[in-house]
Amino acid sequence: METAASESIHRDVFDRLGRRAPSRGGYALRMAPMIDMIFLLLIFFLVTAKWRPQEDFLPFQLPAAQAQNGVLGRPEAMEIYISATASGCEIRIGELHPVQIDNATIDANLAVLMEKMNECMLAQKRFAGDPVEIICGPDVKWEHLARIYNLFFGAGLTDITFRMTE
Repeated sequence: METAASESIHRDVFDRLGRRAPSRGGYALRMAPMIDMIFLLLIFFLVTAKWRPQEDFLPFQLPAAQAQNGVLGRPEAMEIYISATASGCEIRIGELHPVQIDNATIDANLAVLMEKMNECMLAQKRFAGDPVEIICGPDVKWEHLARIYNLFFGAGLTDITFRMTE
């Protein structure tokens, strides 16, 4: 009696869901939803897969490690001091090599400055890419500073900075 009641309940539930009641032999597997899931998983893995090679891969050989005598690094900046004078300005490369720039003979004095700069760079074994730091006094005229900067830049010095002073 109880089995008949449970069978009628099962049929009633499956009828309301719009499905056939399972036969007495057991439940049958439906293959269409399983195939749909397999294709969905396949599409997911195809979309998320990485198909291109790694971008950081470069096919080259590195040289063998060797002991180095010196440590290579950025050289210390060559300091150029500019201070105002009554007739123009005075330029010192490092603490040495002073050059006077007079307002009357500014072009000739800039040529002397360039010669002193070349001598100093050769003595210190510096290159055009080495840093140069200009330290300017508060009363130096803008015209002098601009001409000195243009002279250095025109000579091939590319790493020119200014030290901030108050």
